[in-house]
Amino acid sequence: MSLFKLFVSSKDWHLHAFWLIVFLFAIVFVLEYATPSAYVFGYLYIGPILIASHHLSRRAVFTLTAIACILTMLNVWLPNFEIINAAMISNRIIATIAIVVTGMLSDRNRAYQQTVLHQQSQLESQEQLARLREDFASTLTHDLKTPLLGAIETLKAFQQGSFGEVQSAQQPVLAMMMRSHRTTLQIVETLLDVYRNDNEGIQLNAVPVDLVKLTEEVTTTLRELAASRRIHISLNYGASDFRKFLWVKGDPLQLQRVIANLLTNAIHHSSRGGKVEIALEPGSIYQTVKVIDTGAGVQSEEILHLFERFYQGQSDRQTKGSGLGLYLSRQIIEAHGGTIWAENGQAGGAVFAFRLPTLPHSPVV
Repeated sequence: MSLFKLFVSSKDWHLHAFWLIVFLFAIVFVLEYATPSAYVFGYLYIGPILIASHHLSRRAVFTLTAIACILTMLNVWLPNFEIINAAMISNRIIATIAIVVTGMLSDRNRAYQQTVLHQQSQLESQEQLARLREDFASTLTHDLKTPLLGAIETLKAFQQGSFGEVQSAQQPVLAMMMRSHRTTLQIVETLLDVYRNDNEGIQLNAVPVDLVKLTEEVTTTLRELAASRRIHISLNYGASDFRKFLWVKGDPLQLQRVIANLLTNAIHHSSRGGKVEIALEPGSIYQTVKVIDTGAGVQSEEILHLFERFYQGQSDRQTKGSGLGLYLSRQIIEAHGGTIWAENGQAGGAVFAFRLPTLPHSPVV
């Protein structure tokens, strides 16, 4: 009865497997002890042991292995007390070693399977947690847009004097609040776009686009930001200063966001009075846009992680951002079949660049 309790204590207990193991053990036992000692049937204990390793507890498998070894060795003397020779002992020892090795390997296989199951369970839990976190963040950011838009419209009304005359000393405060709310709204919209792109992919309205014209338009909109930080922005067109065309097929609005992200980063991370250079390099296979700043540069071990979602590096440069703009830029460029990367400049600072396939037949300008 105690042996039965030993087996049924396992959580993986299967009643049919237990009785199958007992039946097989009994058959091997009969074969062992009903035949002369010269015949070794101990190897057949391996079958019940392997079955037990899948259905019974670890302790039960060890017990079965020990019983099989003992019965195999006792059959040298029992039941007929035959004359023992070296060959008989050697055969029994080899059979016993085979049984022990089977028990050890089955136990190792059990441990490996349990480890795999545990890791799978952890991965499933992590994936479920990640989905819940993303759903929560997506819902939260979506709900934040309405009050932010309302606050921005209210501030506009204050600036226009809709609620009474605004004194000159109050205007800078209102302007600062407006900038803060717009920055927050931009972060919320970027976060929403990131989750939407991950779940649904980016929907592109692809048309022939001149990256030069697009870059010039973005630069114009960011002149005020650059001026506030006393940053000089310059454009060059490959090996010369003559204006050229960089035709690609893409979504103008999405590509505009990428250029704006890279240029804004360069402005924020350049020292006051510095310079940001935009290099537009035409090519027969790829059209390349490089944004070169005069900031602190990027640590070499962090370059490969810059375009990961929410990545925050150890340097001052990385900790200033949210980790979303570069990830969104990567999503957009990869959706266009292009490549985006970062590197340190030869004279200091950092270079953030992307390239897109050249449009085979450029439109006539």
